[in-house]
Amino acid sequence: MSIVTHKNLSGAINKGIDSVLIDPLLDESQIGNISVDLRLGYDFLVSIKTRSSYISLDKHGNYRSTTSYFQNTRRDVGDGFLVYPGQLVLTTSLEYVKLPGNIYAEIITRSSYNRLGIRLSTTLQPGFRGCVPIEIANDSNNPVELIIGSRLIQMKLYSIDEDLDYGSSSRKYYGDTSPNSSRASEDYEIALLASMSKKSKIL
Repeated sequence: MSIVTHKNLSGAINKGIDSVLIDPLLDESQIGNISVDLRLGYDFLVSIKTRSSYISLDKHGNYRSTTSYFQNTRRDVGDGFLVYPGQLVLTTSLEYVKLPGNIYAEIITRSSYNRLGIRLSTTLQPGFRGCVPIEIANDSNNPVELIIGSRLIQMKLYSIDEDLDYGSSSRKYYGDTSPNSSRASEDYEIALLASMSKKSKIL
């Protein structure tokens, strides 16, 4: 495994079917020494308070769809979007990204936004397709205004020796171009563990 540096980044992006696709790449200056800056998209899922006392993942318990805990909203490029302290906001990158089977990516907040209290990190598996999912949390004491289309995150690309196919098995977030709430309730072990808990209570 090795990080893809600037020397190879330019030659690895938008150079054919087996290359990394970033669309649109609005400015070549987005390509840095060891990362590519990606821009904030315009669709958002904003966490809201509901009458439920908690979010349950057990579909046989006190369950309701995770989408019911979020509100959809959209902004135009250049608009501001406020993220309040302690708030969770789901969004995506402006760019659509496609990774070949021998490349994976780590997504982190740019340092300038870390210094404002904006935190996020995620990993894109080899063969990923879609707009990059962004889960924003504001850890500061103040609301922070983000500008739609600004360079919010960095994508670090890593080359691996093996060629993997991310889309060959069932994936919960494959090909997404808009933000989606958690699908953790679809994890196979959730129902199994919940049933074990119910049995132990009966005994």
